[in-house]
Parts: sequence; C-alpha cells; structure tokens
Amino acid sequence: MTDTVLEFRGLTKYYGSVQALNNVDLSVLRGEVFGFLGPNGAGKSTAINLALGLLWPTRGEVAIMGQRITPSQTGALQSVGALLATPGFVPYLSGRDNLKQLARLYKGSRVDESLHLVGLEKAADRRFSTYSLGMKQRLGLAAALIHRPALLVLDEPTNGLDPGGMKAVRELVRELANQGTTVFLSSHLLHEVEQVCD
Repeated sequence: MTDTVLEFRGLTKYYGSVQALNNVDLSVLRGEVFGFLGPNGAGKSTAINLALGLLWPTRGEVAIMGQRITPSQTGALQSVGALLATPGFVPYLSGRDNLKQLARLYKGSRVDESLHLVGLEKAADRRFSTYSLGMKQRLGLAAALIHRPALLVLDEPTNGLDPGGMKAVRELVRELANQGTTVFLSSHLLHEVEQVCD
C-alpha cells in the first residue's frame, strides 16, 4: 500500500483554446490535510473534477492510491468522498432520508454517525427544502463521509457557513485526519487553509 493517496502528474486541461491547468504536479500523503489554495478562476475546481473522473485531462494523469484514473479504470474512486460546490438533494425528502437513499449504494454506510459528525441530528428529519445554505453544506459533507472514505475531497467546504459552522468544519477535518483520513481541501481563503492544513 502506497503512502501517496492522491497524485497529479503533469496535469493539463484545455477547454478549447483556454488553458485551465498547465502541467500540475502534486502528491498528497496518507493522513495529510492538503491545502489547494488559489484565487477564484485559478483552476482548482477543474483539478478536482479531473481527480474525481468527472473530466479527463488533455495531458497528464491522476492516480489515487497508486492506481491511475482513466475512463476504463475508476475503481479507486470508490475510496473517495467529495463535497463539490453546492450539494443537491431531493427537496421533499428529509436530510436523513436523502442520506439513506445514498447509503444504498455503499456497504457499511453510517447515516446516523455522519449526521452526528456534522451536527445535523436535530434537523435530520426536516425536509431538505427547509434547510439553510449552511445546513445544506453540512448535509453534503455528511454524504461525503457516509462510506468512510480514505480520501475526502472538499471544494470550498465552508461556503455558506457562519463562523461557528466554519470552526466546526475545521475541527472535523482535523479529527478525520487524526483518524487516518486524507483530506484534499480546496479554498481561495488563505486564513482557512492556514488554520487546518498540514
């Protein structure tokens, strides 16, 4: 088993004539909280989409747990949880029922534990449509954690959260890392990254 959980090798992406990424190399080690920092429009979300197999690179490659991710080889993605932008759920279902639907895809899922980790136990049986932006973000984080991923990818995870919620996410990220989860955290906020990343 490799100590490198996520690796970009010469990662380059063009959208037509627009170059979004240019020859990016990086390695994220097991148990590390890795901060991927840059201003809006720098290509952070493009890199994340490439890492998750949602886009394919123009050149270069992505490897997770030492396995190269290609259109025909995506098995390593089963060990990844991700929170991207604003999470979407079924509006008329409760937070708990949304997670239960997702849990059907994974063996060993932990709906109640995930709700507890993100502080949504009391609101778990309310309809998703009644959630505030911060609650929706926390439910997205619970969904990313539901199958105990080895690698957690977070794209601007504190979006929409009040200061208390931001602090809770930072503490959760550190706790997960202390338990061995590798976290790849993308942000444009230097102070957020400085407070939580290795």
